[in-house]
Amino acid sequence: MSRSCRLHLPLLSRGSAFALLCLLLRTLEVDALNLTLNNSHNATCLRAQWQMNFTIEYETLNHGLKNVTIQVPSNASYSGSDCGTNDNISQIKVQFGSGFFWTVNFIRENSAYFIDVISFSYDTSDNNAFPDAKEKGKVSTTFEVNTIGVPLDEFFRCRSVMTVTERNVTHNYWDILVQAFIQNNTISTKEYLCDEDESIVSTTAVTTMPVPTAKPIPKERPYPGTYSVTSGGAVCLLATMGLQLNITKDEVTSLLNINPNTTDCHGECHKESATLRLNDSSNEYLEFLFAVKNGNRFYLKGVNVSLTFVNGSDFVAANNNLNCWDAPIGSSYMCNKEDTIAVSDTFQINTFDLRVQPFNVVEGKYSTAEDCRADDDHFVVPIAVGASLGGLVILVLLAYIIGHRQQSTGYEQF
Repeated sequence: MSRSCRLHLPLLSRGSAFALLCLLLRTLEVDALNLTLNNSHNATCLRAQWQMNFTIEYETLNHGLKNVTIQVPSNASYSGSDCGTNDNISQIKVQFGSGFFWTVNFIRENSAYFIDVISFSYDTSDNNAFPDAKEKGKVSTTFEVNTIGVPLDEFFRCRSVMTVTERNVTHNYWDILVQAFIQNNTISTKEYLCDEDESIVSTTAVTTMPVPTAKPIPKERPYPGTYSVTSGGAVCLLATMGLQLNITKDEVTSLLNINPNTTDCHGECHKESATLRLNDSSNEYLEFLFAVKNGNRFYLKGVNVSLTFVNGSDFVAANNNLNCWDAPIGSSYMCNKEDTIAVSDTFQINTFDLRVQPFNVVEGKYSTAEDCRADDDHFVVPIAVGASLGGLVILVLLAYIIGHRQQSTGYEQF
């Protein structure tokens, strides 16, 4: 069964300017883009250093959707960048790869400068960058920013990742340092922080005690998807579940819901083991490993995950010593309530409306289910019996104490 799955951190929508996408993991060390422009008098008019990449969604020949992330190399060309023909407009142009062009315009208004318009274009005729693209040709996207006003004597800095989605292209920018319309050939030493960096600095400044682990950001219940694996033309594994990934890094926790409508699944079925892998075109995956124990029961033995984030950082976690979703072979395991699989200290999976059968699937349908509530009953019954016995003992003791006191009172009357 073929679908596609994006396991990226969820993108925030474009707000008044850029929306923040918090990085949870370490930043992959890559060379930053670096540019210094001089005007006709050989005076420095613009200085910029930043990192960026682009995730592009396009249609393939089989009418499916595919994502490709374009990294910008440090040896990109800045040909065409200039300070402008007047003091009110300047522009950075970046060319790289086979047909990728990016531009940003800066405008000056009174004593401040603004990031005005950002444009990005690419050519889907490049088979290396866009394999199996249905439509061939140049595509352009443009959006206006023009809401961040920076004083002329300051440089703009934003270490946080900022993301904007325009049409089918997602722009990601981070480690930004830029000063446009530099005055008197003097680069400023005063920085103007983006709102996201400003909040980080403020929080750090007032904090004197260690910050406790952040609570997960509330997120809506994930929509359940049904996945299947076939072998010899017949379904050998069935799984229906809503999946929510819980990732913690540097005391920050993020929740990611898996969208079943854009999830690709495949796997393998063997006599005593089975695998279900959910992945996307960028080789990111979430893998479930099932096994047989005692010859008559199956269980979830392992989970492997590999994710790539917008800035190129990656996250890997694995645990092949789990003992979850236990049920007899020939039946399915079901758990409609929210359940959690603790894969590692930094990675958990929250499941919803779960039903899985990795062995002995007949006619592509689930067999009788063993409900996870039965597991709860195994604990409830002993607790109830213990509580009853405890209550009985207490009643016997109370009866003994009362009877003893009455008898003592009777002796005192003689």
